Amino acid sequence: MSTTQKRGMTSAIVATIAAGLITLSACSTNPADTTSPDPGNTDSPDLAAGVDDGTELTLWSRAATEQVTRAFVDAYNATHQNQVNLTIIPTDDFVTTVGGAAGSNTLPDLLSADIVFVPNWTSQGLFADITDRIEALPFGGQVADAHVQAGVWDGKKHVVPHTMDLSVIFWNKDLYAQAGLDPDQGPRTLEELAEHARAVNAVPGDHAGTYFGGNCGGCLVFTWFPSIWAAGAEVMNEAGTEANFTSPQAKAVLDIYRGLVQDGIVLDGTREETGATWVAPFIDGKVGVMPMPNTMLPAALEADFETGVIGIPGPGGGDSTFVGGDGLGISKDSKNVDAAWHFLAWTLTEEAQLDVLAANGFAVARTDLVDNEFAAADARLVTINEVAGKGKTPFAQNFNAAFNAPSSPWIELFRNYVFGDGSTLESDNAAVTAELAR
Repeated sequence: MSTTQKRGMTSAIVATIAAGLITLSACSTNPADTTSPDPGNTDSPDLAAGVDDGTELTLWSRAATEQVTRAFVDAYNATHQNQVNLTIIPTDDFVTTVGGAAGSNTLPDLLSADIVFVPNWTSQGLFADITDRIEALPFGGQVADAHVQAGVWDGKKHVVPHTMDLSVIFWNKDLYAQAGLDPDQGPRTLEELAEHARAVNAVPGDHAGTYFGGNCGGCLVFTWFPSIWAAGAEVMNEAGTEANFTSPQAKAVLDIYRGLVQDGIVLDGTREETGATWVAPFIDGKVGVMPMPNTMLPAALEADFETGVIGIPGPGGGDSTFVGGDGLGISKDSKNVDAAWHFLAWTLTEEAQLDVLAANGFAVARTDLVDNEFAAADARLVTINEVAGKGKTPFAQNFNAAFNAPSSPWIELFRNYVFGDGSTLESDNAAVTAELAR
């Protein structure tokens, strides 16, 4: 296969993955019936382990996370009496499908959910309380806390990490060398990222300094929020009901990207990019440096250039990441809570985390396993695992409407600022707050 063919196929694949990662749709669900069995009060002989007695379980997952979910299910079914029947639902249909099943009390035993939807779904009682079970795990304290906290409602825990999708900086080492930059040194500050992008942009050729989803709320939530966190600020209040994009740190982030747009350092198409082809230009060698999902590393390794990876820096330094992906929980409708927990807990064991996730280049969901034999073979994987401990998962019951929806006030805010004159920041921030508090 020619290089051009390979790149074309790779671009199509990563575009599909990226679209699945950031395409979210709003839905309205009926308040859920919360009278499901309480897994914290069980006669199971081992609260942490659950039971493996040949129970047939059902699990729903969105298409965007099929690769990892199917790998977990196949490995579990091959080694246990319980059997998990997996249903993959198109990502764009997932929210409405779950909403309909919740209203008719027909949810599956296990439900994998985009982590930014979890606060909304836990508030409606879609997940069972698994607080005592998580705390009974011998490694419970090492489970990635950002995902667990996203599932806390009324002081109870409802989900554990299922897939870890992290935002990191990728840079093209070949373009860095051509620009006279150190190809082994990525940007340590957001200002430095802008400097590197300008240097690469000055190199003659069919490429640009950087790129971003300029019409994609989910893309920029995923990649710009970490720069604000790295600078020591928050994007919202703790309750997720007030926006904070008028802070000096947030304005500094917006100013840096606005300057790159004004100076023509971004690749053509940035303003229109909805996320469908968001990561493909980097894999095609057309972008010098940009924040992207860590899950694009395998595709980058197939490209015809060397790629570096580093945490996302803030203005002045620091680094952070958006801890995205899916949380996994037991639904309110499950009649097989102990068996469902057995599968859920098994996905967090060292065996599953290393053989299913680490061995295939995915980030692990336990802090005590980040320095593993698979990651040790590639320093970039170590970097990804380490930055996961510095990241956050934003908590907001109305996250989708405020940030991810195509007409969200967040999209209006950053487009007005980055592509416009920035004069409406105060009122745009107020519009985000109004949607969060709705």
